[in-house]
Amino acid sequence: MTDVPAQAVALFDERPFFEKALQHGVRHGIIAPEKLAAMCQEAPKGMVQIARYFGTEYLRPDLEMARERLVNLVSLYLEHSCGGDLDLAAQSLRDHSLLSRSKGGSDMLKALIAMPQSSHFGMQEHGVFEDKHIPLLARWTLRSLPEYQAERAARSHATTLVDAAVWMAAQLGLDADDLEDAGKDAEAVVRTALLVRACRRSAMPDWAGFEKMVLGLRRKYARPADGQAAQVAQVPISLPKDLPAPFVDAVQSVQASVVQDLPRILDATLGVRKLFDQTPAFLGRYFWSEDAMADLDHFERSNSALWHKATEGHSDDSSLLTLFLCIAAQGKHATLLTEKAAASLVRKIRKSGLDAELPRQFIVQHAPVALRSDYLHLWDAFIAEAEPVLRSDRVQAAADALALLRRECNIVG
Repeated sequence: MTDVPAQAVALFDERPFFEKALQHGVRHGIIAPEKLAAMCQEAPKGMVQIARYFGTEYLRPDLEMARERLVNLVSLYLEHSCGGDLDLAAQSLRDHSLLSRSKGGSDMLKALIAMPQSSHFGMQEHGVFEDKHIPLLARWTLRSLPEYQAERAARSHATTLVDAAVWMAAQLGLDADDLEDAGKDAEAVVRTALLVRACRRSAMPDWAGFEKMVLGLRRKYARPADGQAAQVAQVPISLPKDLPAPFVDAVQSVQASVVQDLPRILDATLGVRKLFDQTPAFLGRYFWSEDAMADLDHFERSNSALWHKATEGHSDDSSLLTLFLCIAAQGKHATLLTEKAAASLVRKIRKSGLDAELPRQFIVQHAPVALRSDYLHLWDAFIAEAEPVLRSDRVQAAADALALLRRECNIVG
């Protein structure tokens, strides 16, 4: 029979690492018979303790499972702490008790379980293993070292992202408590912080500030008139120069995602609210402070500005009715019409009709709150009288409609 190389045998050696280290230590004289005998006395005690912790020591299946857990916990600790080196692992078994190696594996897993699973601020636990985690620990006591390492890498990355987000937000006036209250993902916080830096701002934004920031980027790096792509490469999405070294890799990965987002961020055909708050791929992807009072204030100020622009600062009934009628006819906003423009408006209404609901919507959405009821009553009273005249097909209807507008609206000769 052809001899199989020892290295090939090792590749297919599926024995627990504890068993391999123990056999290696005995074979090479690292572990003396006396130490081996002490381990044989320790093992049953450890099995009973483990069985009691996860269930009961009185049932044979629980004891058999405890034996498997003991072997796996010792294997996890030895292989991890010794880097897979059998000499070092055998020496560790020689110099320490078996139960201390088992506890080392258990402590590794408890620390892992206490690490955050997610970079979401609303799902952060505070690094403490509690009794509620025991069922999860029971499952992990049977997992392999590669599974432990993969999970630890993922959780470490999430932890680093959270710490990086806290650091970057603090530079922009937002503390960790604010982030926890907001309950957003750390990556979203970092993405917005990078955009804030690109816009040379000094504070994390609320929604109004975020929208203004995006619109500013679009104006500065807009798509050229010749139809070429927006100037994505020119947007300075850069890391802070004083970013702590442990955060660099994590923030760089987020930086790359912001650069990928830039073509859509700079696309002026997409409304800012629609992109960031209504597009599935962008929901929760960026961060802004949720301040209900600030949002209400911004909403009211925006509405006030729109109302003032539409009414041109006029508040008399004639000017308002002129504006409302133009809106109902879906024409250009105006508070004053020439005779010619009024005649054109009448012809348009007789041909295409009017939508009496449009002025009502405009009033509800934009008029000062204290005056909305009065303005709705003003429009409703006017349209109840005017609509039959404006829609009439009688011979004299056009003249009657113009006479009505001269009386109720702002018409100049």
